[in-house]
Amino acid sequence: MSVSLLLSLFIYVFYRTEKTLINQFFIFLVSREHYYAMKCAVTTAFYLKDYLVYSLPEGLWVFCITITSSFFYLQVRNRKWSLVFVPILMALLLEVFQLLHITNGRFDWMDIAFSVGFWLLALFLTSANPGKEPLFQSFNTKTVCCIASYCIVYLAHVTL
Repeated sequence: MSVSLLLSLFIYVFYRTEKTLINQFFIFLVSREHYYAMKCAVTTAFYLKDYLVYSLPEGLWVFCITITSSFFYLQVRNRKWSLVFVPILMALLLEVFQLLHITNGRFDWMDIAFSVGFWLLALFLTSANPGKEPLFQSFNTKTVCCIASYCIVYLAHVTL
């Protein structure tokens, strides 16, 4: 899972717009000049097709969040809602919001395909998980990883 997040980070930092929050933070740490020099060196050395730059990271975060969510549920009234459905719902809603121009970005069927594919892979890999627990019942490593994986997605947000 951490390899997926590192690959997404690599793609975002060197191939996506500098207007994302993670890239703004990276520029703050290394300076704009060093950032552009590193970005130019990496993109010159390693060509990536557009679907890898724009669709793969979304699929990878859906994968990671699905895995970390697979241990938990939210209880609303007397009903338990498995969190494994949240990542794919988030991805699909994001695409619909982009289609309707409610949020930044561009609607893309490839994003949906990557998200669904990686979501199904994560479901398959976590199908043997033992019983789920309420998300906020205890504070442990699994809980922190789950909440952190959702927070990481925010760093991909494009600022205006």
